[in-house]
Amino acid sequence: MAPLSWRHHTLLQALLSRGPLSERDFHALFSAISGGKNPATHRHLFNDTLLKINKELAYLQFELRAGINQYDGTVYYGVVNNIADEEAKLGSKFSVPQIAFYKGLLEAIVHEAGNDGSITNIDALNTRIENQVVIADASLGSQSRLPTSITNFSLSQKEKTLNELIQDRWLSYTSTGKIGLGIRSFLDLRSWLRSNDIPSCEVCNEACIKASSCPNEGCNVRIHGYCLKKKFSQRKASRACGCGTEWPRLEGEDDGAEDVNEPEEDQVPSANQHSRTRRRGVKSELVEENERAGPSARMTRRSLRSSKAEAVEAAQEVPSAAGPSQSTRASKRRKN
Repeated sequence: MAPLSWRHHTLLQALLSRGPLSERDFHALFSAISGGKNPATHRHLFNDTLLKINKELAYLQFELRAGINQYDGTVYYGVVNNIADEEAKLGSKFSVPQIAFYKGLLEAIVHEAGNDGSITNIDALNTRIENQVVIADASLGSQSRLPTSITNFSLSQKEKTLNELIQDRWLSYTSTGKIGLGIRSFLDLRSWLRSNDIPSCEVCNEACIKASSCPNEGCNVRIHGYCLKKKFSQRKASRACGCGTEWPRLEGEDDGAEDVNEPEEDQVPSANQHSRTRRRGVKSELVEENERAGPSARMTRRSLRSSKAEAVEAAQEVPSAAGPSQSTRASKRRKN
């Protein structure tokens, strides 16, 4: 196999130094090093590049993979470690109590937060870490077997660790100001999430951290918000769950039925038709008003014509589908 080129090294160096990159940034980087070739139009070249990188990284138990931030649906690329043993933990900058604190937060977010996939800052700081440390010697009491670093892990240390986890993108602030998983957790913990009894999305089969549940309380189907929008993007797509219950529309989801009754392109009324209809309506209203006023207040023929002309001129000044060409013709008629 040919060695990796400078292009492969550039992609890896960017991910290792900057951390996970959004799909937009990663594609822009790939385009810059490949002579302007867009991954969207050169998908075969893009996939071959990632495949070649991963074949080399496999010897080190690393992988370049893509993952989705379930809170906003953004795709990210990053390099992850495929080994989760005690030796791998030595490469972490976090201490034993800090790792235990992260584990406690992880369990609270994926098991206790429900479909929201987030917890409040107060709940995060109140997370207990004693049960996250495994002690081999069972002859002593559990409290006496815990390391001092665990029992003395203070609230201020938790707050400091929480900020570091957010800064390093293991955790994140959601749009509601709560604490959720960060993109590095979604990338690195994919296998862990799948093996911990977390319901999978009916569409993409990935673990559901932030998802929607079927409105039917007896149905266990869960689907990510972005998967729902993709699944029901077509106007005539059925919104029925497997149990027959209709899925409600999400906030910001386009309602395909809104434009069902809109005229087709060849059915749109022409500018002249619209203008003539408007003028006939104005004329009819003025005539009816004049007849209701009675003989004593009836307008003269000249004043009626003047009023009609003013009304028609005002109607032509209102923005409509007439366009510039009709406005020009109306202006010439007024000059004549």
